[in-house]
Amino acid sequence: MKAVSLSSRLGLATLLLAAGPFALAQDSGWYLGANLGQSKATIDDPKIISGLAAGGYSTTSIKDNDRDTAFKIYGGYQFNRFFSFEAGYFKLGKFDFLATTVPAGTLAGATRIEGGNFDGVLSIPFTPKFSAFGRLGITRAQAEDTFAGTGAVNVLNPNPSRTAWNPKAGVGLQYLFTPAVGLRVEAERFRISDSVARRGDIDMLSAGLVVRFGRTARYVAPEPAPVVAPAPEPVAVVVAPEPAPAPVKTQIYCSVLDLQFSVDNAEISADDKENLKVVGVFMTKYPETTAVIEGHTDNVGTPEHNLKLSQQRADSVVNYLQKEFAIAPSRLKAVGYGIDKPLADNATEEGKRQNRRINAVISCASDLEGLTVMPARVTMALAIDFDTKSAAVQPQYDNDLAKIAKFMKANPSVTAVVEGHTGNLQTTPELAMAISLERAKNVVTYLADHFAIDRSRLTAQGFGKTQRFAYNDTAEGRQENRRVNIIFTYAK
Repeated sequence: MKAVSLSSRLGLATLLLAAGPFALAQDSGWYLGANLGQSKATIDDPKIISGLAAGGYSTTSIKDNDRDTAFKIYGGYQFNRFFSFEAGYFKLGKFDFLATTVPAGTLAGATRIEGGNFDGVLSIPFTPKFSAFGRLGITRAQAEDTFAGTGAVNVLNPNPSRTAWNPKAGVGLQYLFTPAVGLRVEAERFRISDSVARRGDIDMLSAGLVVRFGRTARYVAPEPAPVVAPAPEPVAVVVAPEPAPAPVKTQIYCSVLDLQFSVDNAEISADDKENLKVVGVFMTKYPETTAVIEGHTDNVGTPEHNLKLSQQRADSVVNYLQKEFAIAPSRLKAVGYGIDKPLADNATEEGKRQNRRINAVISCASDLEGLTVMPARVTMALAIDFDTKSAAVQPQYDNDLAKIAKFMKANPSVTAVVEGHTGNLQTTPELAMAISLERAKNVVTYLADHFAIDRSRLTAQGFGKTQRFAYNDTAEGRQENRRVNIIFTYAK
């Protein structure tokens, strides 16, 4: 008769299930997959020989066929980045033996095994694309046996079968080509009960594809680029992974510095020279960055005079950076806007004071490592974009949010304002405001729950579609407007 070996080594799966998690972003959602591979059963020849001996037969030889092609198909639901549940169908193949006996005869036995399974799967992410996982589950498997004798060997029950519940376990590796499509390689062990009540293990080694629903089409690696269109207030240059169908250049971290001037004056004060060290340190650390120095004035005086004064203010900052920090002239551009872009109402003295200013908009760098926080008003921003009418944080932003958390932990005085924005696809301004605020709150919750950032340092604000970054007449523009800006601020 046929048997498979009794071996229940689940230690490797247990080790994987007990290992500590790494940060990998995987939103909840459904997925489907299929694997193809090879199965192997250890046929228990001693038991076959002893069974024949009990019937009065001596075994002269025995030949085993213990391998076959196997496959499985499955579907599952990802509850979070670490845990999912799967159900599937598997077919482990056919295994057989042929024993020759004295008195002269033969006994041939074969079994075919198929069934369904229910597994819990625990993932151990290493990068946003690569992870290991372990699984534990149960199977409802049917073993259909066939026995045939020749010569002196007589078989009383040639076609027995048995269906039973049994445990299974496995380990594997997964690589996501995109957030929607990935490759899995797995090793699994199935405990099987055959038709004569023997229990044993069958191993399956397989590889296959998994398709995840509700994910974006591809991962996008951000790349630095200079700021093209500076604004009159601290600007977080919006960065988004490529929207479909048109690709978008991406930028991550940006620095903006405000300097304010006395009435009708273009001289940099002693305090502002100290503050400009932040710009000098930043641009020295990141030699590929560039800066646009914007000069602005209040509305006192003629427009012509104020335009000239704003240009003089911008030029004075550029000259100071070139002289004190040896910043190459090609990396600095001075632009005077005069009274055209007020930051506040010129009807009050406070408003006029705020409008007599310089904005230094610095192009993006790819990290914050080694940048020392200095006593000046500086903001830094990361842009996160969203699918249409969705507030879910996409998987590809986990590494960037981890960098933000690391920066905030290294600089405990830094606070962050999370600004939510939308395109123009909502039916009402109220709905647009609500979904933008929900996006901002989701990012705050993500930073607090995944990286233990104190919520008192995080503020969520919704702006709806009141602060568009781009025109909504193209898919690219609408994608850029569905965003969250994370603005970091530390004060003097």
